Amino acid sequence: MDDNKLDEVKDVKWKNASIDEGKIKFTNRRTRAKLKYFIKGIIFVLIAAVSGGISGAYVIDKKYGKIYTPSKQSLIEPKEDSTQNKATDVSKNAITKVAETVGPTVVGISNKAEGFFGLQDVGSGSGIIFDPNGYIVTNNHVIEGATKITVKLSNGKILNASVVGADPRSDLAVIKVDVQNLPIAKFGDSAKVKVGDTAIAIGNPLGEEFAGSVTSGIVSALNRKIQYGGTIYKVLQTDAAINPGNSGGPLCNEAGEVIGINSLKMGTEQNAEGMGFAISINEAKTIIKSLMDYGKVSRPFLGIYGQDVVSEKNNIQGVYVREVVSGSGAAAAGVKPTDIILELDKKKITRFEDLADILDKHKIGDTVACKIWRSGKTIDVNIILSDVKEKNK
Repeated sequence: MDDNKLDEVKDVKWKNASIDEGKIKFTNRRTRAKLKYFIKGIIFVLIAAVSGGISGAYVIDKKYGKIYTPSKQSLIEPKEDSTQNKATDVSKNAITKVAETVGPTVVGISNKAEGFFGLQDVGSGSGIIFDPNGYIVTNNHVIEGATKITVKLSNGKILNASVVGADPRSDLAVIKVDVQNLPIAKFGDSAKVKVGDTAIAIGNPLGEEFAGSVTSGIVSALNRKIQYGGTIYKVLQTDAAINPGNSGGPLCNEAGEVIGINSLKMGTEQNAEGMGFAISINEAKTIIKSLMDYGKVSRPFLGIYGQDVVSEKNNIQGVYVREVVSGSGAAAAGVKPTDIILELDKKKITRFEDLADILDKHKIGDTVACKIWRSGKTIDVNIILSDVKEKNK
């Protein structure tokens, strides 16, 4: 190969080498340019996002800052409704306060009677201290037939008690222990009680083992009329748990006032659940006063035990006389069992409660006209109202 051709070949190789190097250098420049533009784009987006967030926060703060203030509380633990919490706290605190306030005034009562092996426990119940000098109100059936009565105070001290007075007809009794300066319960006004009000019962259900038990519910009904011992009494109905041993204990309102005296003896024959009864405190107040003053309760008594009756055959309605109490005004007037009382004091009688309503307006010694139906005939008699004579058991 001559020198000219050799030079041409060298020129070609050099040119090719230059072209190859140019290609490599050109490719590197484009890659760097793209990377540069990409980074700039990201930076621009970040700056725009930050600027937008700051601007948005500024606008929201200016426009809505006075309306809404963000909470610093965790999203996992959202802020609870303070009103609801307050209501719940009030309800819980009310029961706690009643337990603390009224609890020390509630006592356990043990009824002891002579048995084959001497004195034996025959029953137990609860009572309410209403006078600091040791006076306690309870149910009559709690202390009835007792040879010895003991009272256990809330501090655990056990004392002997004596009976001041008892009234089987109302199932109330007053007993006394020889201690001074005892804590006392406050009597409320049962006339102000409404259905749905909170009802709190305190007592010793099933005996001293569960002394001071507190249960709560509501007042289910007012002025329930229960016939007991020939008289109709107005009682409060509650779904607060009242068990054997609660008898004689207090039924309280949220203010810690006694609105009723629990009495299982009333309305328990059907063994219904959630239907407790308490003698309304307004009914009990006059009886307690009478027991304190006289040791008994004096009230006008017709002298019969009976029940409602309707005879479609004879077209009569009234009170069927089941029993006439010996020595009563009805017995003296000649009223007999199986008679039907149609009118009393010139008022038509359709149910036994009507008799009680009429007698409440009279006093012992009053004479009332009575119309009875006997063997198809109507007979008019006059009955002199006497003092209550309890049915012999």
